[in-house]
Amino acid sequence: MTTFLFRFGRPILIGVLLLLISGTASASTFNDWVGTINGFLAKVIFFDVMPGAASVPFIVGWLIVGAVFLTLRFGFINIRMMGHALRIIRGDYQAPDAKGEVTPFQALTTALSATVGLGNIAGVAIAVSIGGPGATFWMIVAGFFGMTSKFTEVTLAQMYREFRPDGRVMGGAMEYLSKGFAEKGMTGLGKVLAALFAIFAIGASLGGGNAFQLSQAMGAVQNEVSFFNQYPIVFGLIMALAVGIVIIGGIRRIAHTAEAIVPLMVFIYLAACIWIIGSHAADIPAALVKIVREAFSPVAVAGGMVGVLVQGFKRAAFSSEAGIGSAAIAHSAAMVKYPVRQGFVALYEPFIDTIVICTMTALVIILTGVYNAPEYSQLVADSKGAALTAKAFGSVISWFPVILSVAVVLFAYSTMISWSYYGERCWTYLFGERFSLLYRIIFVGFIVLASVVSAGNILDFSDLLLLSMAFPNFFALYLLQGKVAKALKEYLARLRNGELDKEVGRA
Repeated sequence: MTTFLFRFGRPILIGVLLLLISGTASASTFNDWVGTINGFLAKVIFFDVMPGAASVPFIVGWLIVGAVFLTLRFGFINIRMMGHALRIIRGDYQAPDAKGEVTPFQALTTALSATVGLGNIAGVAIAVSIGGPGATFWMIVAGFFGMTSKFTEVTLAQMYREFRPDGRVMGGAMEYLSKGFAEKGMTGLGKVLAALFAIFAIGASLGGGNAFQLSQAMGAVQNEVSFFNQYPIVFGLIMALAVGIVIIGGIRRIAHTAEAIVPLMVFIYLAACIWIIGSHAADIPAALVKIVREAFSPVAVAGGMVGVLVQGFKRAAFSSEAGIGSAAIAHSAAMVKYPVRQGFVALYEPFIDTIVICTMTALVIILTGVYNAPEYSQLVADSKGAALTAKAFGSVISWFPVILSVAVVLFAYSTMISWSYYGERCWTYLFGERFSLLYRIIFVGFIVLASVVSAGNILDFSDLLLLSMAFPNFFALYLLQGKVAKALKEYLARLRNGELDKEVGRA
């Protein structure tokens, strides 16, 4: 199986992608191809574990059970170590002999630039429209438990990362799957799961990390600039050029760009959310009651508590990527002495991304009432979540959709440059460093292609490929959680006796 993947998967994958980029495949052909992939993955990985009215895809249950188990296993580390994590981010524990390519903060902002994106703007709007306000409650719950999943996978990425001869770091789920399973005497299975993860990640980078971002950003911009309604491919070309300039420079240039963009765009977006929520201050208690009530007694299209729970967890997974294994690739390049140290830093990803930003977006959608307004039903049907969020902002701040369109483009742009790195590292893992430039060319080509493809198909494709990554990833989290627990225990002991303070000259 492993031999087949590495020997025959390479020419098949490259051949299909080059066919798409070359332009010999039309937009309708690409739509058909994406639909076929969606159907196959839905049957294999997303089979229903609860047939009937309450549909629970296997992969969603896989994420829920795993996140809850790890949170209990590590004694709610997602609450206990938030303060220490903040001190690490500030640089209080930066050891002089730490190895890596970027600082812990840069790794965090790079990972956040991939997660704080249109999942927060478009994905939340879609979740609330389909699952109702109750989906917000389950997004928050998923974000809370997902913090521990993120801690575990990032710690493992640091433990099993590899420094290549050119100085670049190769880390992520593909490394801890192959090496971790080898330590347990399951070398063959580890290689198969690592290859499977890499293939899913490449697909997710081209789908959720690329095409979905472009599609949603273009939907928001088209509301303000009619030119792009007639010539959508022009928008695709502009974004392709902007992304290509950055990703050619690798992780360092990506990290510096993310470090500059992420704090600014989060500040602008949250400031607008606070303004709108504040303008509906009298309605906030009723909205919160509705969120909790409909989480358990929903009246939404999704139907039933389980249906709303699934919507919440799906959108939270797409937004924060906790348990998916993607962010571990960025965090593996961080300069830290102890693997768990970067794991603590990663706790802030789902917290900022899902618990704070997604909740703010959901409140805006609910308070303004656009999620169930008849006049916007077509936007919901077409999966134009970013455009729906723009309508919510515009209902309170008439001129803000223009600003939001800029923010949406920045969100999409930052996500795309980070996901290009995730996909490129997985591509390199499978095919070698000398083919990395080919991947970047394919990635840029997909940006242009996405400007003429159906948003509905892209949303399904993004969900399927992204969530599929959790299947092999959580095998490693389960198998290797004992090693993480041991490292955590040793680190906390050093922290309590003051040894870590002495290492950085603070004691």
